[in-house]
Amino acid sequence: MNTVMIPMFPHKLVIAEKPSVAMNIAAVLGAKQRRDGFLLGNGYIVSWCIGHLVEPAMPQQYDERYAKWQGADLPILPAPWRYTILEKSKKQFNLLNTLMNHPQVEEIICATDAGREGELIFRLVYEQCACHKLVKRLWISSLEESAIREGFQHLRADSDYDNLYQAALCRQKADWLVGINASRLYSLIYGTTLNVGRVMTPTLALIVQREEAIEHFQPESFSTVQISCGFLATSDRIRDPDAARRMAAACSMKEAFVQDVVKKEKKERAPRLYDLTTLQRDANRIFGFTAQQTLDYAQALYEKKLITYPRTDSQYLTEDMADNLAGLVRLAANSFPYIQGMTLTVNVAQVIDNKKVTDHHAIIPTHTMPTQNWTNLPAQERVLLELICNRLFCAVADAYEYAETSLTVDCQGYTFHGKGKTVKQIGWKLLHDLFMRSLNSSETEKKEEKPYNIQDLQIGQRLYPIISSVHEGMMSPPRHYTEDSLLAAMETAGIENMPEDTERKGLGTPATRAGILEKLVQAGLAVRQGVGKVRSLIPTDKGKALIAVMPPEITSATMTAEWEQRLKAIERGEENADDFLAGIQDMLREMTRTAKPVPDMAKRFPSKRARVGVYPVCGAPVAEFPVRGFFCENRICKFAIWKDNRFFTGKGKEVTKELVSALLNKGQVEMTGLVSEKTGRVYDATVLLSTDEEGRARFKLAFPKDDKDKEKEV
Repeated sequence: MNTVMIPMFPHKLVIAEKPSVAMNIAAVLGAKQRRDGFLLGNGYIVSWCIGHLVEPAMPQQYDERYAKWQGADLPILPAPWRYTILEKSKKQFNLLNTLMNHPQVEEIICATDAGREGELIFRLVYEQCACHKLVKRLWISSLEESAIREGFQHLRADSDYDNLYQAALCRQKADWLVGINASRLYSLIYGTTLNVGRVMTPTLALIVQREEAIEHFQPESFSTVQISCGFLATSDRIRDPDAARRMAAACSMKEAFVQDVVKKEKKERAPRLYDLTTLQRDANRIFGFTAQQTLDYAQALYEKKLITYPRTDSQYLTEDMADNLAGLVRLAANSFPYIQGMTLTVNVAQVIDNKKVTDHHAIIPTHTMPTQNWTNLPAQERVLLELICNRLFCAVADAYEYAETSLTVDCQGYTFHGKGKTVKQIGWKLLHDLFMRSLNSSETEKKEEKPYNIQDLQIGQRLYPIISSVHEGMMSPPRHYTEDSLLAAMETAGIENMPEDTERKGLGTPATRAGILEKLVQAGLAVRQGVGKVRSLIPTDKGKALIAVMPPEITSATMTAEWEQRLKAIERGEENADDFLAGIQDMLREMTRTAKPVPDMAKRFPSKRARVGVYPVCGAPVAEFPVRGFFCENRICKFAIWKDNRFFTGKGKEVTKELVSALLNKGQVEMTGLVSEKTGRVYDATVLLSTDEEGRARFKLAFPKDDKDKEKEV
């Protein structure tokens, strides 16, 4: 254990997740003395973890034989689980070990990020250090000085978060079990490294399914006829262009009359505050940020005390925040020239709902944000902060209200439809549009409806003269996923098969989805295509092939979403962690027992080895391995023809790729010049290939019916 000099009186050890957060906490606590890896002062020691210091051990750390990927070893199901210290983090881990077990430390305060992963980061270090001291939990949503002080005044026993830890541990173990076993299993089957993930693979399946829908889309052309009669009205789509031209000709310069008028009062309520996913979606659409970039910029803003905790899945605030919200809105608004002089409406009640806040409330600017010189931030952080502030202004504003008029017009027996609206209350939309214009964004112009000049028309009113025109169109295929639309799909995946009151739906969590998308790209399973802000996620050939060979248990968005819901139930103490993991282990046992290559799919996974044919029993390619022989690339298959095979070498023949190829393709090969091991005589025969019950190669000789004597000789 390292020697660490600490004054000889009791201290409280505070452990944060990152050095920057530790610095903020230490400043509030008065721990101003800098030491190597920690800060000291006022009865506190403040140190940090630098993210994950401890991770699950790899298979070969359980048993050396697991270093070699073999089908006979699958599934690998650790019991008990082992953990290892990350090599790059050993110095900091050793320091924390010393501090935790130091005789002058009487109490430990867990101050890692207040969420599932933060709890896991601390607990694994605590357990690996074999520490048994009292632990309390700091749970805050802002790094403002007032929030930190209040958090330390309301520390809770860390045991209150045992269920949160169990859920985090289950998530980590489930990812390990599926990733290690499924990756090895299908890599062995197809003879190439395939990366499989519990959440990553069903997310990839969404991308592949969308790509298949685009590829199989059959475009169809159509026409519409548009008439101008003081406003514009349009026909339904017409498949026959000649019929459209006849309609336009029949209506040109004729009279029409109003057949029906429908007026509706409509209201678009203010948008909800941002959770992480909706922030990532808007930042992708407006700025072109990837989900990971948005998370990184938001984390930086959080650590600079400019916004509240970003890794949240809530879009509401708690009741205790209501009294100060109006002041925050008006104070923050003073920082934005585009709303200077405006009187902002603040409907506090529409963003307050305790029941819809889980671990953390929605993302909003902090109370200290308006007093800081945030305009000098890096450009990406600055525009993201502006986006978060504008969402707060919009969320508490009045609804956007308008009167919509829908008309049905008859001209020469043909029906046309027109629509117009009159804005009655611009509400939140004015704030949104002003913000978009301040960014020189064209989003508002693209999405804004062009209102028709529809007067107060009455049923039966006649319109003259009619000017008609034909417009050609083409039905559009589904659009490629952007990160915006893919995040939305991940968030709602499997929702149709879940109860309406399901608390957490979809693939992954707001905190993990960005990382999943990055892994898909890094693994070569998907690529980002496009220029500027609009970039699509497209599956690679490897990604498409991976999904084609995976079983439904791995690609199913519904099943993975159900797992996420069960993890949430473990957090609430409503489900047993061991039962959850037992179900995943059973699934992996069954998968290992029944997995077989999909016919003709092996050719979609290019091999660097020379392939000589296909083993017909399992359908996988057989490749030549230098020196050793010819082996099925489905490495859980036992089929092999060794180059020193006794059957052939004993008869004076070499095992060549031409020989193996013929045996695989035809099941037999005519051979001449075979040497009898009994008599030394030379003879010709047919060699037949078969396999035993376990798939091992077996050979025998066949002779013509009139050559029985030769068969006896050999």
